[in-house]
Amino acid sequence: MLYNGEAAFPDEKTLKLSDAFEKTGSLGLPEKETAALELVVKVININQGKNEALANKCKTLAGYSVFIAKVREFEKECGDKTEAMKLAIRYCRENDILKEFLEKNGTEVINMLMTEWNWDDALAVRYEEGMEDGKQERDEAIARNALAKGLSPDIICTITGLDTKTIMTLQS
Repeated sequence: MLYNGEAAFPDEKTLKLSDAFEKTGSLGLPEKETAALELVVKVININQGKNEALANKCKTLAGYSVFIAKVREFEKECGDKTEAMKLAIRYCRENDILKEFLEKNGTEVINMLMTEWNWDDALAVRYEEGMEDGKQERDEAIARNALAKGLSPDIICTITGLDTKTIMTLQS
């Protein structure tokens, strides 16, 4: 697991799920030496200036660390998170840090970082994406069947809403 929070955190730390629960002895149950099932997670601090050896091996991870550090720095200066992200994106692009990615996805980065995680919204998006995938698969199956029956690509476009290029790729 990668950590990039603002609270002080060591370079690396091992977390155990069992540490999050009360010991069975405190509940009046027999004390066990070990949990029947254990989850152990190694957490690596990826904030700028931490785990330099790892950052040196992965340019993208190092760039992400710089980007987050710049967002925090600019937010302290201007007091506005959205403006801080815009400034950090500009800084990184000008200094060839995640340049290509930020040029293509800068707006999405801002939207993602500004959007608070909401489980219900995530499920709704997943449902919509699944519906779109299912519709695409259905339309392609209809197009394959129509092609097999000898219908023209233009008619299939009208029936399915697929573009001619997609239909032509299904023809082979």
